[in-house]
Amino acid sequence: MRKGNCNTELVDIDEKQMQKMVINELRNYRALKVKVDNQREQREHGVDLFPSLQTANGLKNLNNSEELRVKQMERALNACLDETERTIVERKFLSSIEINDLTIYSEFGIKKGKYYEKKRSAMLRLATAIGII
Repeated sequence: MRKGNCNTELVDIDEKQMQKMVINELRNYRALKVKVDNQREQREHGVDLFPSLQTANGLKNLNNSEELRVKQMERALNACLDETERTIVERKFLSSIEINDLTIYSEFGIKKGKYYEKKRSAMLRLATAIGII
């Protein structure tokens, strides 16, 4: 079941470059989400636990663009991908354990061709949702 409307129409894009950009954003998202959550929690408790190169003293300000980036990536992951696409993305790019494609499609009992089709459609939908294409 799909939530939202994230259909993609391809117009001469460099698909390899697009995939690299989406993968980079997904990998950065993991760390950025933790950073945003940690900074929000520190602000709520009025403490500054870790040194920062960004501020010399006082509590670090939560960067609104970082919080927005996390929120929009979460929306893209939850609203644009079907269950299979989301599972593939989570296992492949959002897990702390590096896992190869063969392992993923074997675990889920789907054929290799169907796996790569779903992975590709997930990349295209995410690229569209976050504005890469």
